[in-house]
Amino acid sequence: MELKVEAKNLELRNSWQEKIEDERAKLIRHYANFVLHLRVSIEATSGYKEGGYEVALVASVPGDTVVVKRWGENVRSLLVEAFDVLGAQLKNIVQKKQNHKAGKSLGEAVITGQANGMVRKLFAKEAYGFIVSENQDDVFFQAHVLKDVGFEELTEGDAVEFAVEQGDKGLQATWVRRVAL
Repeated sequence: MELKVEAKNLELRNSWQEKIEDERAKLIRHYANFVLHLRVSIEATSGYKEGGYEVALVASVPGDTVVVKRWGENVRSLLVEAFDVLGAQLKNIVQKKQNHKAGKSLGEAVITGQANGMVRKLFAKEAYGFIVSENQDDVFFQAHVLKDVGFEELTEGDAVEFAVEQGDKGLQATWVRRVAL
């Protein structure tokens, strides 16, 4: 893990540097080869109402960046708190990635490849629609995930097969193919 430490409007103390190294070692133990880059910034912020210092951590992980900021009067305690929050956020990211790899739930069936359903509703102007699965779950899809058929060729009631994942707002198809009857 590449580490960069910045001090703004103050001199970096050895005790702070040692604490950063200790916390970095913990991250490496728990998230080896996951955190690619870590930047720690400590800034004197006497103008802020909250206190005299701002500690910011910016961690680069595959496909994401995690930012944690804390304000207060004691740099060591801010470092501990910021690294604890960062650790919790990294844990959540790792769990989400593991859940994504394990397969997604569609009703009571676990989808590892594909499912079958029917096009329930199309929104031509916005280029998206909904599929109702065999389990009666609504699955969102966008035109760009269609395979072997154009959006304008698809009609409500068409039988389709698809792969599904959990999106931000519910189930969504990662690809959709019309099934010839």
